Amino acid sequence: MTAGAASLPRRSGGRPATTPTNPHMQLEQQPSDDRPRRRLEALLADLPGVVWADSLISVPGARALTLPPDQAVGPREAFMLGTEFAHLHPAPDHSLHLALPPDVARQAIDAGWAEQHPVAARGLIPAGTVMLYAPRDDAEADVVAALVRTSYDYARGATATDRG
Repeated sequence: MTAGAASLPRRSGGRPATTPTNPHMQLEQQPSDDRPRRRLEALLADLPGVVWADSLISVPGARALTLPPDQAVGPREAFMLGTEFAHLHPAPDHSLHLALPPDVARQAIDAGWAEQHPVAARGLIPAGTVMLYAPRDDAEADVVAALVRTSYDYARGATATDRG
């Protein structure tokens, strides 16, 4: 599946409750165990050049996906801080924040996978900065991983054609 494609599947169920401001957290609908999170991390482990680090912008324990400066050639809007393009929140939250191309962010929101970060809604950070809801099972982890890969491509300067 190409996350940027119009065929992004619809997320089942309603949207989870989240906090309306920072720290922006998911309050319900987390997975019943850590298997979806382990799967998601395994699906992202082989992204070339990605350096996993403590997030510079999120809550303590959040794991950031960053790029070395020479690979972080996407637009400024592809990054949240420095070369951090995504981060995974620790338990019990398990949601993620990431920067997506605006068209893909809109598709993810429309399909029920994401919501715009409240600070982005206020125009203070790029509009494509979203929260992806915590994957509740392996199938959802696959979709979330595809969206993180789209964020990775964006951060590396891939064009929409490159993303598919």
